[in-house]
Amino acid sequence: MGIYLNPSNVGFKEILAGDIFVDKTMLISELNKFIEKGNKYICVSRPRRFGKTIATNIMCAYYSKGCDSREMFSKLKISKAKNYEQYLNKLNFIKIDVASEYQNARVKDEMLIDLQAKLLREFRAQFPKIKFRNNETLANCMMEVYSATGETFVIILDEYDCLVRNQFGTNLFADYLEFLNGLFKSDTLKPAIALAYLTGILPIVRDRVQSKLNNFEEYTILNSYNLAEFVGFTEKEVKPLCKKYKVDYAQCKKEYDGYAQNGYEIYNPESVVKCMLKGEFGNFWGKTSTYMVITDRLKHNYKGAKEDVVKMLSGEEVKVNVTRYMNTMTDFHSKDDVFTYLIHLGYLAYNSKEGTCRIPNLEVRKEWNNAIEDMPEYSKTDDIIKASEDLLEQTLLKNSDAVAKALDNTHIHVTSNRNFNNEDALAAAVYIAFVHALNYYNCFKELSTGKGFADLVYVPVVKSPEHPAIIIELKHNQSTGKALQQIQSRQYFDALENYKGNLLFVAINYDKETKKHECEITEWEK
Repeated sequence: MGIYLNPSNVGFKEILAGDIFVDKTMLISELNKFIEKGNKYICVSRPRRFGKTIATNIMCAYYSKGCDSREMFSKLKISKAKNYEQYLNKLNFIKIDVASEYQNARVKDEMLIDLQAKLLREFRAQFPKIKFRNNETLANCMMEVYSATGETFVIILDEYDCLVRNQFGTNLFADYLEFLNGLFKSDTLKPAIALAYLTGILPIVRDRVQSKLNNFEEYTILNSYNLAEFVGFTEKEVKPLCKKYKVDYAQCKKEYDGYAQNGYEIYNPESVVKCMLKGEFGNFWGKTSTYMVITDRLKHNYKGAKEDVVKMLSGEEVKVNVTRYMNTMTDFHSKDDVFTYLIHLGYLAYNSKEGTCRIPNLEVRKEWNNAIEDMPEYSKTDDIIKASEDLLEQTLLKNSDAVAKALDNTHIHVTSNRNFNNEDALAAAVYIAFVHALNYYNCFKELSTGKGFADLVYVPVVKSPEHPAIIIELKHNQSTGKALQQIQSRQYFDALENYKGNLLFVAINYDKETKKHECEITEWEK
C-alpha cells in the first residue's frame, strides 16, 4: 500500500462516514466496460465542487490492490451489478492530484521530478524483485512492471488541467507536456494501461496539449453521455434528501438545479448537501470561489455580449456556439468563447438540443448580480435589478401607475434605439423589470407567434397568500382593457391547471408614439 501507488480506501471510508452519502458507485459498472479496451482513455470535466474527486475516491477503493473494500461495497448499488467482482481490488492503481502536487512543491519547476522520485520509491517497495533504474520515470516504472508480471494499471490524474489552464512556468509546462506524452501517447506503454481517467474543470486544451491527449474521450458539462448521472446529484437523489431533512423540494430545485445532462436534471451537490445540513437555503457554492471570474470575462465587452447578458439576467436563454472555444484561460475572441468558458465553470447551463445557454438557478444568479454591480457598462441594468424588488411589491399592491412608470424606465435602458419598438423589446423590458419575482416564482413564457406579444405567467414556487400567481398580457398600440379581456377569455397555460389560489391579471400596453406604458391590474380567485 502506498500514497500514490495502490493506496488505501481511506478516502472513500471518510465519504461513507459523512452526514450525507449519495450512492454513486454504479459509476464503476460503467467504467468496467472501458477496462483494457480501445476506448480506455477518459477525461471527465466538471465545475468545481461537483463531485469529481469523490468519484476518484470510489474508483480508488474499488480498483486498488492496496486495500480490501469488499465489505465497504457490500451494501452499495455496485454490489448488485453483474460485473462487480470483475476488478474488485485486482488492479494496480495510481492516483495523482496534480493541483496538490503543485501547491505543495517546494520548488515549482521541480514538481514533476520530485513526484516521479516519490513514485519510484513506492514502485521499489511494492515490487522488490524488479530492478528499477535511478531517476526512472513513471511511464518506465509501469512498463517494467508490465513487462515482468503482465499486471496492468488504472491511472488517475485529478485536476489534470491545473498546469494546463494556468501554464505555470515555461519550463514546468514543457515538462508536463512531456510527462503526459510519455504516459498516454506511447504505443509501448499502452498495453500496461487498463484505464486512464483524467478529471478537471475545463476539457482538453485544443493546442499543444491536444496532441498529447487526443486519444481521450471527453465527458464534459456540455455532454456527458452515459456518465451524466455520476457527477452531480440527480432529481431522483435530491427528492428523498429533501424529504428526510424537511426541506421544500420545489425551492431546492429553484436554488440549485439547472444543469440538464442526457435526460437528467443535475443539481449542485455542494450546495444541496450544505442546504440539508444547515436547514436553510444559501449561496454555498459561491462561497468556494468568487464572482470576479465572471467580471473578468465580461469586462472585455465582446460584440453582443451585454445584450445577451441582460437577456440571461431576465431569465431568457441565448444562442451560443460552443465549438470555437480553445479550452484555455487566454484564448477568448468572442462572446461565444466567454459563455462557453462560463458554462464549463458552472456559471451558465447549456441546452444541447437548442444550442443555448442560461443562468441555471437562483444561487448562480446571485453571483451574476454581484459580478455586474461594479461594472459601469451594466450600472443601469444593476439599478433595474435592484428596483425590481419594489416593482414586485407594487404589483402585488395593484399599484398600476408605479408598474407603468417602472416599465417606462426599464424599456429605454434595456433595448437599443434601433430595436426600441421591436415586438420582443417590450417582452425583454418586462422580463428584466420583474427579475426579482424569480426568487419566488417559476416563470412560464409563451413567445411571440406573429399574432401578438409574449405572455408571462408567474406561478409561486411555494404557495403563500403573499405571492398569488401573476398573469401578464402585453399589448402594443392597443389598450389594457383589451389585454384584460384576452386574459380572461383565453385558456391558461398548463402550469396553472392544478393551481388553486388568487390570481393577479396584469395588462400592459405600450404606445409606440409616446413611448409610454399603461398598466391595469385586477385580482381574480381561481
